[in-house]
This record gives sequence, structure tokens and C-alpha cells, in this order.
Amino acid sequence: MAYYGVDLHNSITLGRIFSIHYFEYMSDFSFEGESHNFWEFVCVDKGEVDVTRGKTHTLLKKGDLVFHKPNEFHNVKATGNIAPNLVVISFECHDDAMYFFNDRILRIDETERNLLADVIIEARRCFDCRLDDPYLQNMPLKDSNTFGSQQMIRLYLEHFLIHLIRRYSNPVVLQKKLSKVDAPKATKSKSDAEVFNRVTDYLESHLNTHVTIDQICKDNLIGRSQLQKIFKEHCDLGIIEYFSMLKINAAKELIRTKQLNFTQVAEHLGYTSIHYFSRQFKKVAGMTPSEYASSIKAMAEGEFK
Repeated sequence: MAYYGVDLHNSITLGRIFSIHYFEYMSDFSFEGESHNFWEFVCVDKGEVDVTRGKTHTLLKKGDLVFHKPNEFHNVKATGNIAPNLVVISFECHDDAMYFFNDRILRIDETERNLLADVIIEARRCFDCRLDDPYLQNMPLKDSNTFGSQQMIRLYLEHFLIHLIRRYSNPVVLQKKLSKVDAPKATKSKSDAEVFNRVTDYLESHLNTHVTIDQICKDNLIGRSQLQKIFKEHCDLGIIEYFSMLKINAAKELIRTKQLNFTQVAEHLGYTSIHYFSRQFKKVAGMTPSEYASSIKAMAEGEFK
């Protein structure tokens, strides 16, 4: 009996990657704009920004996504009210399928958000540069990057693009197919995910307070060991470590809005002292609040090195 292999067809194939950025912008940041002969997309992770595409101006909010086709002039600026976080990725692709994204504003779902997060993780393993410099034009590779990281970036991005096209082209069919895959451990997985989402919502609503594990368990009707296990499985962090990360991310946003000084930021987020706040900030962010503010300011003014 003869076996005949199948040559699998690629619907979307990425060529070169030009940039992978995760930006934490000041609330008054403005990028003057550019055009280039490759694709680029902007996705708002937090906050909001004004984006120009050719002669069209668009306000993008959290979860919004816009593509810039090759040679299209584009720029971006913060609105002055909220310090935004953006994912910006540019790449080469000559497939006709890409023109699905022309002149459309899309919203990402949870699967697409996770794929973008995976791209950022792999980029940090792969490239020997910071991902938050808007003036960076080349991304040098690390001397010994993690095995497979370059390929994983391409696979995650291709998956991201294909998933978007499928979801917007036939959302009902995609939803049915996904629900059928949700099988053996579906009940427990769904239950754990619901608990995780409920507790993270709870933590976000208590960012300006000090909470203990016992209080979290009591308010959310869950056992301590189960809670720790769920957080370890979902984000590989302990719950207090996760809460500290949320608070420092909120502190970063407040610093970038420039409406409060460091002492006021610490008080707003429920820290007992500016010194404890600074220690926690450095533990999570790898730099002090003043070093972070200086770094963001230098980046916004094009003096980032």
C-alpha cells in the first residue's frame, strides 16, 4: 500500500519581523508618524489613544486593534487623560489574505490577547533590547536566545492573524467548533477559570487597600490551598505576588499621568509608607519609582538609550 503525503498550504506566511513593542506611554505622549513598506498593527492593552491612518483619525480603547497597510502614513498620540499601554508589531507579509484587515477596527478576544502575550514573552527571550523604545529601528538578537523562540514568534503571530480572520468571517461557526473541543476536563477547568476571574476582579477593585490571603478567601468563599493552586496554574504566581504586580502596574500608570507625586501615589494605593512603596516597586519593576519616571520621560523625548 502506497502512502502519499500532503503538502500543507499556508494561508498566511510571515517574512521578516521589523519590530515588537510593548509601550507604556505617558498620558501626553505623541509620535509624529511615519510610513514604511511593511504591515504594522497597534493594539490597546490599557487606556486609549488617537491613531491616524492616512487621513483618518480614530480613537482606540482597550482591546481595540488597527492595522496599517504598507506605505500608509500613521501616527499615534495619547489623549492627555489616560496613560496607555500598547502592543505594536510590524512585519513583512505578501499574502492576499492580509487585505482582510484594510480599513477595519477590530476587537481582540481572550485567545488573541493570550497569543499577543506569548509573542511579547518570546520576544524578550529572543531580542537583546528593550521593547518599550518607540525610536528603535532594529532589534538585535541575543547571542544565545531560547531554543525555538524565533519560530514561536512567527507561529504565534500567524495563529493570531488566522484566528482574527476566522472569527470575523464566520463567528458562529468558530464558536461552535471551539465549544466542541471543550470536553474531558471542561467542567473543572471552567470552574477554576471562573474563580480566577472572580478573584482577579476582586483584587483590581481593592488596589487602594491592603488585603490578606485570609480576607481574600473569606470574601470569595474559597479555601486557601485551592486559591493558591488556581493562581499557580493560571499565572505561575502566588496570589499576593500577583496582587503586588497589579498594584505596581497601577502605580506605573499613575506616575505616567503626572497628576500625583510618589508619596500621593503610595497613599492612593494603600501603602503604609513611601519607603515600603519604593521597595515593592523596585522588587516588581526592577527600578525605583524615580528611575522609572526618568526612563519613561527620556523615552518620550527621544533621549532613551
